[in-house]
Amino acid sequence: MPAGLNRALLTVAGVVIAIVLAIAISSVAITAAGASPLDAFAAFFDFGDSERAQSNGIAAFLNRAVPLFIAGLAVSVGFRMNLFNIGVEGQYRLAAIVAAYVGSTFTAPAPIQIAVIIIVAAATGGLYALIPAVMKVTRGVNEVIATIMLNYIALSLTAYLVRGPFAGERAAGQLTTTTPKLPESAMFPNLNFIFDWFGLVAPTRGGGLQGFLLVAIVLGVIVWIVLERTRFGFDVKASGLNGPAALASGVNPKKMIIAAMVMSGGIAGLIGLPEILGDKGAFNSNFTAGLGFLGIAVALLGRNKPVGIAFAALLFAFLDRAQGSLQFAGVPSSVVTIIQAVIVLLVVIANEVTNRLALRIEERRAAQQLGRDNDPVEVTA
Repeated sequence: MPAGLNRALLTVAGVVIAIVLAIAISSVAITAAGASPLDAFAAFFDFGDSERAQSNGIAAFLNRAVPLFIAGLAVSVGFRMNLFNIGVEGQYRLAAIVAAYVGSTFTAPAPIQIAVIIIVAAATGGLYALIPAVMKVTRGVNEVIATIMLNYIALSLTAYLVRGPFAGERAAGQLTTTTPKLPESAMFPNLNFIFDWFGLVAPTRGGGLQGFLLVAIVLGVIVWIVLERTRFGFDVKASGLNGPAALASGVNPKKMIIAAMVMSGGIAGLIGLPEILGDKGAFNSNFTAGLGFLGIAVALLGRNKPVGIAFAALLFAFLDRAQGSLQFAGVPSSVVTIIQAVIVLLVVIANEVTNRLALRIEERRAAQQLGRDNDPVEVTA
């Protein structure tokens, strides 16, 4: 069996075993909480009783997966450079409020309006990620410490901006503050027509199936091409694995650190756009939080590969969507967090075990091949 296929099969087997063990461990936690594991797992597949509720549940599941996928991509770019960009959380929130405000200041045809908002969001996230990158290459500041501190700055800054300079008009009785509403041309068209293809009722909750799903797919393909099929991607990986060796081969690791962090931050800047362009039409004080930290788990689960990250995002979104159903079934919603944490922990362990097994198999094959090459050759007269 080819070495690459053997490693891939071991990886898949490790993930499957990890998920099975996670289900078993989670069942113990559910039982300890005084609930039935069967009721809990049945709730995960409960998308509602009516056709409308089922369509809304499917749309909510896919809409949740999109920002998780983008967050996983942002974190994975840093991981490829051996950088831990914990600042994705602050980068996407700051980018979201700046893009929402800039988009509300003018009106243009839809393609131009949406393109400007996306560019502003990516530029804001990339520039904010540039700060820890410059600190690392010039002063040797650890990116983990720098990005954690910058997260607090970004969160506080967005809280100030949404209540101060970027605040829009508040309706009577409205408890949250928001940026000014985006014009209609800024709203991304939904993909509800896909439900018509399958004979399902179109969803109505949360703006339906958000069209930013297509942007996420294109982004995943671009990231895969850049990291796997270009010189830049090779230089990033080489610099992350061994900086001095990369420098000796003509690659500047410091430039790669800056490039990787800016690229990671630029992708992170797009995380909040599905909610703004597909549903809310503005940034508000209750904007979805925690996506950057979940992106770390998604990237780890997906092994920093766009396809793996897509499956990991779908899994996390599937679990998150079930929180309401779990509460109706009398199961604490915290069970979702337990399952997610256990899956990530076990998958990381499984990845390490399978990597070692694959390495041993390859070493054994290499030794056997070397032994064959060194066998004496009989010479006949």
